[in-house]
Amino acid sequence: MWVAASMLYDDDFLSRLESGLRTALPTWGVDATARLSLLTISENATFLVEEASGRRLILRVHRPGYHSTEEIASELKWIEALRAGAVIATPKPIHAGDGRLLTSFSDGETERQAVAFEFMSGKAPDEAGDLVRWYGHLGAISARLHAHSRAWPLPAGFVRKRWTYDTIIGPNAYWGDWRAALGLDAAGKGLLERLDDRLKHETTAFGTGPDRFGLIHADMRAANLMVDGDRLGVIDFDDCGFSWFAYDFAASISFIEHEPIVPELMAAWLDGYARLAPLPADQVAALPMLVMLRRLQLTAWIASHAETPTASALGAAFTDGTLDLAERYLES
Repeated sequence: MWVAASMLYDDDFLSRLESGLRTALPTWGVDATARLSLLTISENATFLVEEASGRRLILRVHRPGYHSTEEIASELKWIEALRAGAVIATPKPIHAGDGRLLTSFSDGETERQAVAFEFMSGKAPDEAGDLVRWYGHLGAISARLHAHSRAWPLPAGFVRKRWTYDTIIGPNAYWGDWRAALGLDAAGKGLLERLDDRLKHETTAFGTGPDRFGLIHADMRAANLMVDGDRLGVIDFDDCGFSWFAYDFAASISFIEHEPIVPELMAAWLDGYARLAPLPADQVAALPMLVMLRRLQLTAWIASHAETPTASALGAAFTDGTLDLAERYLES
């Protein structure tokens, strides 16, 4: 399922990307001379736009071959429904002058999709700022989001990816094959094969009934949370799709699954979730399985997205951490 990246994020590429994006700025009523600053590179490239008037927007340039136009439009429809219901604090998608939410432009070689959002103030929570407390708020936000998901009639033509064993780490994995993990030797591969087999059987037994499986954010990690005073905002619904509700916790600790703070984060998240309704006991028991599933998915992502700054920074050490976690999980 995964399509190999066709670009490296070097200066030449980023210059072409910015030049192409500038041609699309008038779509949102922005002067083509406005200041553009690259914020992040992951699946997509995200830019901050600053106008002389002080107005700021966030522009997300989509990675080709990952989401279809229909999938991106469906994401934006859900965001608008969540905002209309005051379910969570999340940035407003910005309509173009002609009413569209998506636009396209050429970077000189490839046609790209782009969307715009309101700027959301704040910064990501961290341990120095009482991360555990914020994960209590995140649990409550997740419960509200899941309640909305269960009750919301999907609009006609709504299409988002399904995140299951098959597409997370299985034969149709969207983020590549974990067997290509950086630094993985034969012994490590054998260990992860045993882990893969166990996760396949456990996720099958867990099932995808409507009480545990539905539309989720799927990436509420700290980098996608914005703290401003007492407000915890959620950004970046790019990976939202159909998966286990409890997978939202697993995704929330992406890249820090090995850290000693994780049990405290889990307890806080569950306490926050229970403010609306406790997560059923069998779904609580599944959390370690889903965390391990996510970790193996991220191990594949680092290999398949080696050109990104995150993958470059983590490298083979992340694979080593996955092996340590896998060994402990298989012994449990």
